[in-house]
Amino acid sequence: MKKVKIGLLGFGTVAGGTFDILKKNAKLISKRSGCEIEVAKVFARNIEKALAKGLPAELATSNVDEVICDDTIDIIVEAIGGIEPATEYMLKSMKAGKHVVTPNKAAVAANYKELTETAIANNVSFRFEASVGGGIPALTAIQEALSGNEFLEVMGIVNGTTNYILSCMQADGMEYKDALKDAQIKGFAEADPTADVEGIDAANKLSILMTLCFDKYVNPNDIPTTGISNITMKDIEDAESKDSKIKLIASAKLSGDQLEYSVKPVLIPNSHPLASVSREYNAIYLTGDAVGELMFYGAGAGAFPTGSAVVGDLIAISKTV
Repeated sequence: MKKVKIGLLGFGTVAGGTFDILKKNAKLISKRSGCEIEVAKVFARNIEKALAKGLPAELATSNVDEVICDDTIDIIVEAIGGIEPATEYMLKSMKAGKHVVTPNKAAVAANYKELTETAIANNVSFRFEASVGGGIPALTAIQEALSGNEFLEVMGIVNGTTNYILSCMQADGMEYKDALKDAQIKGFAEADPTADVEGIDAANKLSILMTLCFDKYVNPNDIPTTGISNITMKDIEDAESKDSKIKLIASAKLSGDQLEYSVKPVLIPNSHPLASVSREYNAIYLTGDAVGELMFYGAGAGAFPTGSAVVGDLIAISKTV
């Protein structure tokens, strides 16, 4: 059985989950992929922290070039996060003939064109299923099973932090600041929650969805974006009186030949499937001219859901290596 070697850049939540899934389900993955997928090297900025999380010492390096420039490595998983140096590392990996997989929505959204063109120019694969919706396999479905559709609309709850906060306000009667604190305690919100609560994270994900659904790239900075930090209990109560819920919705819709898009809090009727998406869960609701309406639902973040999507990309590429 052929071996496919993986280089991990980063050993945080998602990379750790990916590593554990590859180890735990190794036999199953080998059977389905037709090859043995093994992690050969891991770049970690903080080696001690990575070792404490279970990274074997013989795989660890603090020199990123030891991973990218290793000729025996077939696929690089970029899981550092942020735009730079993540984009630089991905481009360098592609130019070195490596396939690239990433869950990094910020880098993909900001540099989609350069990343995809560099992958094509170097005859390597570039997959980023985990960048939108965590473990939800929506991007693969859009690019493959649904590729015969003209998409008319995509809308979704694509940020688990804000959905958790709004759910606490709606179901538990918590004020915004208390719901945010609860989300931070439970690990659903960062110490600095700005990217989540102000809609920046959702805008990154919408940019990716629009590119795939409508073949139109829009920089996340150009997407009209409003977060949830000004939502009050009065707003929640007003929504309830209208048999609705407030959700942070990332949406794009064809109107004639124009594409309308935004990220903002929206009143969703309780009769709509998106209204039932609660706590940290995500959902992506699509309308295609052939398939009609459909919704993808599942865990939008976390080590294993997101790691599941990364592993799916690794298996898909491994079949072609």
